[in-house]
Amino acid sequence: MYSGGGAIGDAYKVFGEMFERNVVAWTSMINGYILCGDIVSARCLFDLAPERDIVLWNTVVSGYIESGDMVAARKLFDEMPNRDVMSWNTMLNGYAKNGDVEACELLFEEIPGRNVFSWNILVGGYARKGRFFDVLKCFKRMLIEVDNVCPNDATLVTVLSSCSRLGALDLGKWIDVYARSIGYKGNVFIGNALIDMYAKCGMIENSIEVFKAMEMKDLITWNSIICALAIHGRGDDALELFREMKNAGEKPDGITFIGILCACSHLGLVEDGLSYFESMKNEYCIRAEIEHYGCVVDLLARAGQLDRAIDFVKTMPIDADAVIWSALLGACKIYKNIELAEIALERLIELEPRNPSNYVMLSNIYGDLGRWKDVSRLKVAIRDTGFKKLPGLSLIEVNGSVIEFYSFDERHPQRDEIYGALIGLTKLLRSFGYVPDLMEFGLES
Repeated sequence: MYSGGGAIGDAYKVFGEMFERNVVAWTSMINGYILCGDIVSARCLFDLAPERDIVLWNTVVSGYIESGDMVAARKLFDEMPNRDVMSWNTMLNGYAKNGDVEACELLFEEIPGRNVFSWNILVGGYARKGRFFDVLKCFKRMLIEVDNVCPNDATLVTVLSSCSRLGALDLGKWIDVYARSIGYKGNVFIGNALIDMYAKCGMIENSIEVFKAMEMKDLITWNSIICALAIHGRGDDALELFREMKNAGEKPDGITFIGILCACSHLGLVEDGLSYFESMKNEYCIRAEIEHYGCVVDLLARAGQLDRAIDFVKTMPIDADAVIWSALLGACKIYKNIELAEIALERLIELEPRNPSNYVMLSNIYGDLGRWKDVSRLKVAIRDTGFKKLPGLSLIEVNGSVIEFYSFDERHPQRDEIYGALIGLTKLLRSFGYVPDLMEFGLES
């Protein structure tokens, strides 16, 4: 009781007065030190323990991991006389949490009896590092391995999230069917992940179907569908669901209002959006974060109210980030406001000195206005930075596999066929009277 409550001195006093101490008492005392962040005292007591079972070994290994000392954790792990699957998973999770996916992979292959948590740790490790292709590969391997391990809802949520990031719609649809077949129909976590996956893969109607079919809905469910509808330009539906959400007794949070402000922005409802922003702070006592301020700036900028947008930025209690200045710069291109564009670029250079895309945006604005000397000046500035614009990337799913396409990609094995098809599409567009702007993509010839 004392060790769990943080009164480690009292706990040690009781421990010292015990006539007999079994392994449970030793484990509790050692765990108390670990919970207090005192791994040194925990290890000293561990070395004095007359009896050590697997639980005690696992506790100290976990303590080293929590303290960030992976070297000591691995050394103790290697010294264990016996290991159960919890021992392996503890060490595996340590590598995954610390971002050492390579060590995680190596240890995973050594585990003699992997369970679903072993697989989830590896899948989660890939996801945290942004290795979404590896998430999908690992999941497919999990389904065919002889371990006879069935994915659980945590596995499916992580894989669906990776499908969202990669646009892997076919696999996402398969998981939708598979989840129901293994008893996860109505699972709120999987339902939320499906709403997000379908929306990010462009299938908003499927997101709506999943939402309507869910008998149990939590705050994340409502937030997911509201944000999905807003992003897909269905602001009216997003606002209607917001009203339904309040009628259902669900209290909105900051993420809800990001979706609502986004919906108002797409609909051009400037005053309504500002009203929601104020109600978020005053009625719901939700602190406005940089994302909310960014939504308001976007709301004003999209509507062409650039003077009002810059005034709002000046009165913000926190400094505007690169996202906000980029939104202003993008609006300046639409509304041909060169003075504000130059101010926005100046701020962006301070915030993102290594990002040449900001120069490119202003260069495009100069080009639209026929200010070719300024275009040339900016090209020199881009060159002088020494940085190159990252190539554009597109993802497409073909026969269950996700394929990457980079702009100016000269190394793709099917380069000639790809560029041939692109030229053919360009000619087809021109035959219908549409002349695409290819200057930025290097295809003007």
